[in-house]
Amino acid sequence: PLPIKSEPTRPAPRSRFRNAAIGLPARLPSPTKETAPNPPTPTTCSPICCLAAAAPHPPVPPPAPPPLPPASAYVHLPFCRKRCHYCDFPIVALGSSSPRGEDPRITDYVRLLLREVAATRPVSDDGGAPLETVFFGGGTPSLVPPRLVAAVLDALRARLRELVGAGVNRVSLGVQAFQEDLLRACGRAHGLEEVHEAVGIVTACEGLQNWSMDLISSLPNQTEEMWEESLRCTVDARPTHVSVYDLQIEQGTKFGQLYTPGVHPLPSDTESANFYKIASKRLSEAGYHHYEISSYCKPGYECKHNVTYWQNRSFYAFGLGSASYINGVRFSRPRRMKEYAEWVQNLEDGTWSHESGNSDTKEMAMDVVMLSLRTAWGLDLRSFSKSFGKSLSLSLCNTFKPFVESGLVVAMDVQQQALSPSDFELDLQSEFDFGSRAAFIRLSDPDGFLLSNELISLAFGIISP
Repeated sequence: PLPIKSEPTRPAPRSRFRNAAIGLPARLPSPTKETAPNPPTPTTCSPICCLAAAAPHPPVPPPAPPPLPPASAYVHLPFCRKRCHYCDFPIVALGSSSPRGEDPRITDYVRLLLREVAATRPVSDDGGAPLETVFFGGGTPSLVPPRLVAAVLDALRARLRELVGAGVNRVSLGVQAFQEDLLRACGRAHGLEEVHEAVGIVTACEGLQNWSMDLISSLPNQTEEMWEESLRCTVDARPTHVSVYDLQIEQGTKFGQLYTPGVHPLPSDTESANFYKIASKRLSEAGYHHYEISSYCKPGYECKHNVTYWQNRSFYAFGLGSASYINGVRFSRPRRMKEYAEWVQNLEDGTWSHESGNSDTKEMAMDVVMLSLRTAWGLDLRSFSKSFGKSLSLSLCNTFKPFVESGLVVAMDVQQQALSPSDFELDLQSEFDFGSRAAFIRLSDPDGFLLSNELISLAFGIISP
């Protein structure tokens, strides 16, 4: 009954950035309070923001090196029993009763999906390296019969290239909350009994050690005590990975019709920020590494597929509403089934290909900054300088200097050890010597992550004034 996502790969590295489940959007939006892929921010903002925004603009950066061929693929399986009240994903609600045998809606969709795979031309003529990860997202991928999932894997293998270690070895349970009332209020298709049943099934699977649990904070009428209980139950279940998403009210959803962000029964921004801080503290105490804004894992169990997104590497995507990133260009497929079927036909006819569209250097630089600053590894200044110019890196660091002093941004050396604000300032004093000390910058946990919208927006203003 619970949404189960699977990733055929070995253990290795989504908050408001929920599009990670269907690939990134075709064009990443500038972070704003309404659209940013980050946790809620406090209601007050330091006046330092205004001072930092006045940093000088660098010249137009040089072209970035061409991206490597994709080594990952996302496959969207859009079927659910019902649509949750907060969900704006492209899904097909099957209802509570299923026809005997395989649902024709599922088999027809998989046939369409296989046509897309067959019509997709590999980016590299020689096939490139084998696919390292395949991520089945949704929807509830576990509603799709295993033989149809196997057919998709076979099609990927035949059209693209061999899969490394093919076989499902990672699953994700969409639990969201451990309170019956909250699950009912969210319109979830499962209750608390099914949660415990699913956890028992996953933990009893021999040889499956790599599994993840999803939680949502800032739900209607959710209290701090409820959130603490959900975190305790999660830690007790001992998943190797935990994703913690802050509720985002989307237009067109039932929650979008019922609620206004920050207004009761939704928590205030300050309360939501506190939920985030509690999660960071409790999960860290339990031995989980907070490696990305909304992601925690035991050592060595980062979601290898999602790290493809955070490191801004190319990836294929297939299926309704999914978004691929090929040759520096992001492209989203139609979100409605009729339009998606027409798009697949155009792909087969040769009127569209991955070569359609042009990459934009400034957009690529903004992608790198936003995605890197979502992670505990942060922005690699030397790699960024090589791709987009040292002057742009220097301008970004000057912009972030007040936040290094306040502790919201952390500057690090090549060993990723924190630098003092004075050492960081010394590194900025000479453009010729810049980078001799500072090799990375990252947002602090949790306060810097909480202000990521504002901090990333400042960086965007420097890259594309």
